Amino acid sequence: MNIPVVNLADFNSGDPQLKQYFVQQLGRAFEETGFVAVKNHSISDELIADLYQHVEEFFNLPVETKNSYEIPGLAGQRGYTSFGKEHAKGFDAPDLKEFFQFGQEVTDGDPIKEEYPANVTVAEVPEFTPTLLHAYKAFEGSGNALLRAIALYLGLDEHYFEPHVHNGNSILRAIYYPPITSEPKSAIRAEQHEDINLITLLVGASADGLEILTKQNTWVPVTSLPEQIVVNVGDMLQRLTNNKLKSTTHRVVNPPVEKWSSPRFSIPYFLHPKSEMSLACLSGCIDANNPKQYEDYTAGEYLDERLREIGLK
Repeated sequence: MNIPVVNLADFNSGDPQLKQYFVQQLGRAFEETGFVAVKNHSISDELIADLYQHVEEFFNLPVETKNSYEIPGLAGQRGYTSFGKEHAKGFDAPDLKEFFQFGQEVTDGDPIKEEYPANVTVAEVPEFTPTLLHAYKAFEGSGNALLRAIALYLGLDEHYFEPHVHNGNSILRAIYYPPITSEPKSAIRAEQHEDINLITLLVGASADGLEILTKQNTWVPVTSLPEQIVVNVGDMLQRLTNNKLKSTTHRVVNPPVEKWSSPRFSIPYFLHPKSEMSLACLSGCIDANNPKQYEDYTAGEYLDERLREIGLK
């Protein structure tokens, strides 16, 4: 399935017609499929290559070394999480992955810094941490531009999300799916799920496997070109928009037998707001045909609930 493609340069062009064209394209894609491919996203090819190189170097470290970066009590929100710890909501079987998470670095004196645990620095791969920081800021910039377009599509002020996502609780996650060495119990590497956050930005995984569930209830593989990033709606945005923008169900499946020996790397950026942001359904998304679907939550309350559901808390 070739998902809709949008050009972020249109939004940033300064041309009102191109900007509005982008807003409508993005909004319709998020209503109809929940996924979109974005080109001219301003995350450089060189940075992406460096990121994947250092991520692979980290996951190739000895198990005991990686385990030293797993910090108890952080619910996987910083540092390393070992193989098989996380499972999808509603499933008991663990996903066949391990991961490393990097979070917000507050540098402007904002007191919210006290809410966030420190990031974990990996000594054995000196370029790993600075590259994660560089990538985090690049994703943050692109993600915030996309949220401005989403705000306009929803009839809100263009800068509606900015106070909520400035120094927000976003996470950059580097995921490693090890090679398959024996007949797997399931065809699934990561069970079907929806993301927790507002939007997710995914820069090209190292191998195929991502599939989305269509409105016709069929699974189709997602493909995008190397110069594109894939962006999807998360549950927080679905709640906020009272299901106008749908959080799309997706999963990662095992490769064919001839590719079992190949690992898979994937690096999503989960764009989260500050914990105090209200996820109460927007009044403009509630009417007689679509009454309010969700009780009021803050982003922090919702994140805490979901982390428990997927086994990280």
